Amino acid sequence: MENIVDIVFATANEHKAKEVAKMLGPEYNLLTLRDINFTDEIEEYGSTMEENARIKARAVSKMTEVPIISDDSGLEVYSLDMRPGLFSARFAGPQKSAHDNMDKLLTEMQDISDRAAQFRAVMALIIDGVEHVFEGIVKGQILRERHGEGGFGYDPIFLPDGYDKTFAELSQDIKNNISHRYHAIRAMKTHLEVQ
Repeated sequence: MENIVDIVFATANEHKAKEVAKMLGPEYNLLTLRDINFTDEIEEYGSTMEENARIKARAVSKMTEVPIISDDSGLEVYSLDMRPGLFSARFAGPQKSAHDNMDKLLTEMQDISDRAAQFRAVMALIIDGVEHVFEGIVKGQILRERHGEGGFGYDPIFLPDGYDKTFAELSQDIKNNISHRYHAIRAMKTHLEVQ
């Protein structure tokens, strides 16, 4: 059996860490910021998701030689010029309330018939001092009302293409196998496996 690879995920979000650990699979031992005693606040001052993902990975790479991954993701609505995008978590304000964010989005879209949107994730990897970036996208539609209690963020109003349930209604296993983060991680794993 091959060696298990340690990899640090630059997040303090335990829910996200569990999701990513499952996507990476048993050949990776995912460590969080808590595991390496990283307590600094990382300011995401980038103007794109890629910049923010790189900023987080670089900040953590100063503390460890272990490979680092970090991500930034958001919901992009075509009819809103790809907003909320980079500001998805704080679309309705600095309180970062998922309910407020959904309310604001649904209000802005109440008279819009084109509901096409996508979740996009950008994953940065620093390994042996070299940076790599991977992207994952899942396309879908914004519903006019919430459906489901699961997930987080905009999941209750996002209907992925090819499904009749929102991200908040789908099982975690199904969501994990079609999500934007999954596609970014799959691209990253493919890269690591050919090294």
